Amino acid sequence: MTGGSIDDAAVLSALFANSPQGLFVFDSEQKVTRYNPAGRGVRKLSAEAIIGHSVEEFAPGFKPGEIRELIDEALVSREPVRGRLVRGRSPSNPHRMLALEVSLFPLRGPGDAAPGLVGVVEDVTDRQAAADRLAVLSTVHESVGSTLETRATADELVRALVPAFADAASVDLLDDDRDGPERRAGHVQASVPLRRVSFAPPEAEKSRQTGDSRPFPFPTPYTQVLNDTSARLVPVSPDAPWLSADADGFASLLEAGVHSMIVAPLTARGAVLGLLTLYRHRTDPFEKADLDVARQAASTASAHLDNARSYHREHTVATALHRRLQPGVIPDLSAVETAHVYLPESAGGEWFDVIPLSGTRVALVVGEVAGHGIEAAATMGQLRIALRTLALQDLETDELLTHLDEVAAQLAHTSAPTTDSHVATCAVTVYDPVSRHCTMVRAGHPAPLVLDPDGSPLTVDVPEGPPLGAGGGRAFTSVVVDLPPGSLLAHYTEGLLAADGRDRATAARRLEQVLAPTTRPLQELCDNALYRMAPTRHDDAVLLLARTHALPQERVADWALPADASVVGTARRLVGRQLASWNLDEAAFTTELVVSELVTNAIRYGKGPIRLRLIHDHGHLLSEVTDANSASPHLRHARESDEGGRGLYIVMRLSSRWGVRHSRQDKTIWSDQRLLGEPPDPSVTLGAFDITDVAEL
Repeated sequence: MTGGSIDDAAVLSALFANSPQGLFVFDSEQKVTRYNPAGRGVRKLSAEAIIGHSVEEFAPGFKPGEIRELIDEALVSREPVRGRLVRGRSPSNPHRMLALEVSLFPLRGPGDAAPGLVGVVEDVTDRQAAADRLAVLSTVHESVGSTLETRATADELVRALVPAFADAASVDLLDDDRDGPERRAGHVQASVPLRRVSFAPPEAEKSRQTGDSRPFPFPTPYTQVLNDTSARLVPVSPDAPWLSADADGFASLLEAGVHSMIVAPLTARGAVLGLLTLYRHRTDPFEKADLDVARQAASTASAHLDNARSYHREHTVATALHRRLQPGVIPDLSAVETAHVYLPESAGGEWFDVIPLSGTRVALVVGEVAGHGIEAAATMGQLRIALRTLALQDLETDELLTHLDEVAAQLAHTSAPTTDSHVATCAVTVYDPVSRHCTMVRAGHPAPLVLDPDGSPLTVDVPEGPPLGAGGGRAFTSVVVDLPPGSLLAHYTEGLLAADGRDRATAARRLEQVLAPTTRPLQELCDNALYRMAPTRHDDAVLLLARTHALPQERVADWALPADASVVGTARRLVGRQLASWNLDEAAFTTELVVSELVTNAIRYGKGPIRLRLIHDHGHLLSEVTDANSASPHLRHARESDEGGRGLYIVMRLSSRWGVRHSRQDKTIWSDQRLLGEPPDPSVTLGAFDITDVAEL
């Protein structure tokens, strides 16, 4: 080199005299033979305290044996050890924690053994502290908010902060009505109670137990943060003036050795949700930089807590709406005995219905709307009402689902776009206790389970139609089976089987086994199915059970009549005799008049042959006239001068309900009279004429 060579000894002397890094030369026994006094951490130590001593002797604040193991590794392997992180207390200030990056380089000498090594120690305390804080925030972002449960979110927050950042942590939330209106922005009065939602570690001594709800003592850092929503780093010592606000309550802080704490507000959209409090009793107290970490952790958690509270409010509203839209008290029916279980746990779109139909028939319905929340509940309500309306029109089951599919398609078109490929699924069963025919049809929904009176499963292949609102133009196909009295029909939703963990067919077979004791009370079977199938709290579940009955033959009278005007009087006489055999003479006048009008209408506007049927059903008397003309009759409003046109009007006025039921071959006009035990008042007027004027029609 120009100007002469540089003496290696001079270089080493300059380096050991001035380097800010710690430089140490160790002999084979790990004793220090040379070091730089300018290195951080040893500047206040004398040479006598270092030369000839091992690291543990002049730096006892490090984990025993940790540095010795690194030196052994380098000496034995004779390979450099680079960038190992070591933590411990400063030799010159035992109250300060250090983070050191240690590199060791073996010296070369004769033979296989290294005569010693050079150690380079760099103080990376500040850099590592920043990295540690970033790691804490990364853990908070990754682990907090995995659910929409307030308690779970609070637990995730304290677990993310303890023990990595704090020795203890608590989350306290305002103890008000979570289901009420949105909280207004602004400060919170000191008298407002807060509920302890989470604390870590759980075994630590604390003045508040999880679930306790009461205001924080005033004035204290807690109430100050609630007042101005500014996070605070608070030293804790026996002479801290705020401890006197609740000396007994805060005694546990001093007993645990807490020397510093951070109180940070949990806020969202300008409103205070509660407090996050962090405590330390470890050697190093909280620093100003830690306050920023607490603020960011609180901000992240607040967003998730606010989401959880919003979800809880929406879930509560949706669940209440769901329950409101479900059937109320299901009336006693001669066709079936029913029981059900309805669990709207996730505020999804499950629904069920039991719809009494004409001719003592009944429709059993279970459906499931795609999605969750208030929108799903609203869609469910619309579909349920539409289905009930269509069912009461006495449509064929496949035709009913075709019209309901059109309604679902309209709802999908007018609703907000979703990722769901369909609007809903549905299964409908119509049971007739007179013929014992059971008609089943489904739209993308599991077919109902059918068990005979002995509990043996009956295989019924119900073709699976497309889900409602899915499009594609596929038709719905129904299937008809005859069921003996005492058979069990089980309609359900997927949520009832979800917890089984197996495929649907296997889970369905298990449900059949649970329902096999078909003679047990239906509600008991429902409850047992719930216990055995154990649906999760995150799945909605519906189970609708129906035990079939057959209407006794003696309660049904059926006649075939020719399409001739002369049979009207015959029909009246047949009705009179039948009602007399049923001890319903008080209903004879009204019923004969209704039947006269229905038979006359069938003769004039229908096609023969004509079928007349009477059904006596628990407080109701049903009159039905069937003809081969599928055209629907129309109710006319006759003028006073008209001689005819009042037949169906008379039927309407004398019936509690009336309607038309179509099949593919014919139509049936029916009338339902409620039997009150007293003869009708003959003075009841029907529009422009008196009933006594038409008694002989």
